[in-house]
Amino acid sequence: MKREFSLATLAGLGSGALLAGALFFQYGMGLAPCQLCIEQRWPHLAALLIGILVFFVPNRLLMALGALAAATSGGLGIFHTGVERGWWEGPTACSGTADISTLSPSAALDAIMAAPVVRCTDVAWEMLGLSMASWNAIFSFALAALWIVAMRRKA
Repeated sequence: MKREFSLATLAGLGSGALLAGALFFQYGMGLAPCQLCIEQRWPHLAALLIGILVFFVPNRLLMALGALAAATSGGLGIFHTGVERGWWEGPTACSGTADISTLSPSAALDAIMAAPVVRCTDVAWEMLGLSMASWNAIFSFALAALWIVAMRRKA
């Protein structure tokens, strides 16, 4: 069986590039990620691994899973963008929306100490008016489309 560098492999490597970019912003530029930022990374890791697997075992089902992984990260990016812009509330653990007024002083202190340093509502970096979460959504959906094109070509 001849192995070929396909669009699916390219899509998987695209997810790897987005993941590498996120790690660069974290470790190279010192921008700590919030909970939602980290959740957007896991589907890209899955898509990268699927892309590598598809290089060795070209399979439409694997390509569909790659598309689903990329689209999942895109959906999380849209959700995170909405949280950043105040369109809807995010997880109380990272949005600072928890009501601690009903807690005992020690429970309130525990909640404050357990709260993450980086809030999901804060935009750490943006370009052309779009945050990293927004850019992740755009690129993730483009990669999902690339996975789908690769899958259709395999048919």
